[in-house]
Amino acid sequence: MFKGMRVTLSQRTGEFFWRKFRKIREINKRYEKSSIKVTPTVKIALLFLRIYLILLVLILVYKFITLVR
Repeated sequence: MFKGMRVTLSQRTGEFFWRKFRKIREINKRYEKSSIKVTPTVKIALLFLRIYLILLVLILVYKFITLVR
């Protein structure tokens, strides 16, 4: 009895996540190409912001690791 319920529950869970991921892929495909023109200055600014964000995450991870020890 329980084995049948587990299979059903795992199947339902898998189908739930499959539907959600499929929806995300559809949205990403729809907005894959930019609909606005981006100047080189904006591209450089976005690159620096991305690097800054990565640096902040690395600092946060480092701080977490040093506090846990």
